[in-house]
Amino acid sequence: MLKQVAEGVLVHQSPLLQNNAVVVQGPAGVLLIDPGITGDEMAALADELRRRGLPVVAGFATHPDWDHALWHAELGDAPRYGTARCAAELRELRADADWRARLAEALPPEIAGETPLELFGLLTALPAGATRVPWDGPEVRIIEHQAHAKGHAALLVEERGVLVAGDMLSDVLVPMLDLDAADPVGDYLDALRLFDGVAGDVEVFVPGHGSTGDAGRLRAQIDLDRAYVEALRDDKPVSDPRIGPSAKPGWEWVSDVHDGQVQGLVRRS
Repeated sequence: MLKQVAEGVLVHQSPLLQNNAVVVQGPAGVLLIDPGITGDEMAALADELRRRGLPVVAGFATHPDWDHALWHAELGDAPRYGTARCAAELRELRADADWRARLAEALPPEIAGETPLELFGLLTALPAGATRVPWDGPEVRIIEHQAHAKGHAALLVEERGVLVAGDMLSDVLVPMLDLDAADPVGDYLDALRLFDGVAGDVEVFVPGHGSTGDAGRLRAQIDLDRAYVEALRDDKPVSDPRIGPSAKPGWEWVSDVHDGQVQGLVRRS
């Protein structure tokens, strides 16, 4: 179930949306980032970690989207962290009396009855501007930005050279802007500049969805994402392998995401 991508860093990929759950080993247990999207999947992950003698000592949600802020009782009750803005978004959602129904409507129909919501979004908010995950393990730098969602964070496992990118830098999903933000295009380009700034420290990157890659592919992915966002900004035709005839089988719907973003930016203007 778990595949090693670097020393002390393991990844499990969900079959439906190619979500990547990331496990970072420390001396007393593991940091578990974005643990999966179905109950059976998370329970199986918990079982494998137990068999390997790796208790979960901390969790982290990269951002408040439903598929990144789930949890399962089998994973234990370790503290689960998120940025201050991410945790605030989830608190606001859960404060709505109908939050479960609203969230259930957003789930893919294939797994709607298989995704446990009881522990969804129960995060410990880190202080605003926090730059490190507080755990007894390798230093994990928080690279917070607002490109995809409020309080979105990528994580850099510095001594392992691993960048956990959240819903960024995907080979199957185009850049997905937060169209509710004041400057969605500017936010995304700012985030890509942050990734440019740490690229020299990265040997492996793990996107929230899709394939892991090496340092060379990281730079190519940043360039591809920047070209996509700039084409949206400048109202130019988009040529991108993730949409149209070149999209990966099963991911043709990403073209609809792209069309929706084009229309959303037109409405904003």
